[in-house]
Amino acid sequence: MQPQRYYYLIEIQYLGYRLHGWQRQPGFKTVEGLVKKTLKFVLGETRFKVLGASRTDAMVSAHQAAFELFIDHEPLNNMADFLVLFNNNLPQDIRALSIKQVDAKFNIIQHPKKKEYIYLFAHGKKSHPFAAPLLATFHEKLDVEMMMAAANFFEGTHSFHNYCTKPSEHTIVERKIDLCRIEPNEEITASFFPDRSYLLRIQGSGFLRNQIRLMMGALVRVGNGELSLEDIRKSLSPEVKRPMSFIAPGSGLILNKVHFP
Repeated sequence: MQPQRYYYLIEIQYLGYRLHGWQRQPGFKTVEGLVKKTLKFVLGETRFKVLGASRTDAMVSAHQAAFELFIDHEPLNNMADFLVLFNNNLPQDIRALSIKQVDAKFNIIQHPKKKEYIYLFAHGKKSHPFAAPLLATFHEKLDVEMMMAAANFFEGTHSFHNYCTKPSEHTIVERKIDLCRIEPNEEITASFFPDRSYLLRIQGSGFLRNQIRLMMGALVRVGNGELSLEDIRKSLSPEVKRPMSFIAPGSGLILNKVHFP
């Protein structure tokens, strides 16, 4: 007889600077690994498994991410008490925001969702070291207005074959970007941030491996004059094979929101 299974959606946030991404990997500190370690302590002998909504890269942070918790045999007695106990035992750079029960039909991977990423950056003068976990500083002076114009080309449905690391023959490279723009950063600030910083805001339902960091890298190359607006336009054509090589640092990237309709 199959055991009774209970399903929960948990929202979390984390600072990724010391972590090697979401997915559990032997020999590395990862978000999934630390979450599982904490759940094992909190749940004791209860059988469980977890499934994340997004696999963030090393040093990438999340303002609002999510994972699904599967528990066999017995449901949680009190979700509010569980959330407090879970938080009290998680490392300081990971925090659980909420928990709600879902049904067996919910699948965190296949369920329709919208994701928003932001990439924080500054340019020119070197930033305070305390800013490093959240903000990438590009030492050359960048033409941010030109970068803003280039970002608009990414909106819509395009072939992102030039913005993916090691795609296979089965990789679906055509993706839809609902929004892509560069704007002054007024969202995440600190006293030690540079006087002027910016963010790239991207919204869509799914992204390829390193896609956003490669897009950011291409925009930096527009800002320093290496690429033109026409180069960006052509790079989204299925016929043009010109893989982008500059991957922007992971520390500037933040999974800002995951929304389940």
